Amino acid sequence: MPALPPGYTITHTTPSVETYISLRTSTGLTPFSTEAAARGLPNSLFTVQIMHEGLAVGMGRIVGDGGCFFQVTDICTQPAHRGQGLAKAVMAELTMWLERNAPKGAWVGLSADGEAGGLYKQFGFRPTTEEFDSVGMARVM
Repeated sequence: MPALPPGYTITHTTPSVETYISLRTSTGLTPFSTEAAARGLPNSLFTVQIMHEGLAVGMGRIVGDGGCFFQVTDICTQPAHRGQGLAKAVMAELTMWLERNAPKGAWVGLSADGEAGGLYKQFGFRPTTEEFDSVGMARVM
C-alpha cells in the first residue's frame, strides 16, 4: 500500500450519514438524500476513510452481493487534500480487500468520472468496451 503523508490515517469504518453526504457534495460527486444514505451505508461490504486531524477527507466503498458482483464506489478526496496519493491509498485498500474476499470469477465494476480512469487502470480496471465488448448502462431513480 502507498504510504500516506504525515498526519493522515486510514480507517476501515463507515462514515456517518452526515459525513458521507458532506464528502460527496464537497468533492463534486452527485449528492444523495439523507434517506438514501441512511439505507445504503449499512449495506457496505467494505469501507475506507482517510482521516486528517480527526475529520474524514476521503473515502471509498465496496458494495454488492458478496459473491458474484462487487461495485467500487464513492472514491473521493476533498479538494484541499488532493495530489497526495490519498485516492490511490483508498484504491489500494479496496483492492487488497477484494483480492482477499471476492471469489474467483467475481465481477468487479466501477464508474470512472473524468480523469479518474487513469487511477483505476493502475489497479487493473479497463473500460468494459475494451475488455468485454459491453457498454455500462445506468438508470437513476
